[in-house]
Amino acid sequence: MLQTGHPAPAFTMYDSEKNIVSNETIKGHKALLLFIPAAFTSTCTKEFCMIRDDISRYNDIDAKVIGISTDTIYVLRKWKEEQQINFTLASDYNKDVSAAFDAAYETFNYGMKGISKRAAFIIDADGIIRYAEVLDNASLLPDFEKINAVLEEI
Repeated sequence: MLQTGHPAPAFTMYDSEKNIVSNETIKGHKALLLFIPAAFTSTCTKEFCMIRDDISRYNDIDAKVIGISTDTIYVLRKWKEEQQINFTLASDYNKDVSAAFDAAYETFNYGMKGISKRAAFIIDADGIIRYAEVLDNASLLPDFEKINAVLEEI
């Protein structure tokens, strides 16, 4: 598992608007990467709607929030529209980023391979991991009290 204090792995993905999201695009900002198993599912929708409703907290401290799943950019765009999600949703369709962050199931429900685990990572402006939480149980949510405390202190 990735450790706090270590550099974040290199990553590149496309978001729901077909823009590149990478280490370079977040450089100089703190970022909260939130991995989820699948768009349109109950716990994932609950989590991202919580963030949507509290987005001013993250904007006020100049933290970029990036939601990541192995869904396609087209699925993410539709989900973003339907749920009025107001932060970046990025597609790890090729499953490289989830694997690099040690946040992928070997086998998930119904035999699906490489699906993102629910996970949260905070990367500081210098690209260093300041918080890492990977959950094996997809029905649980990350510890947003700890996440918000770390984001406010860095």
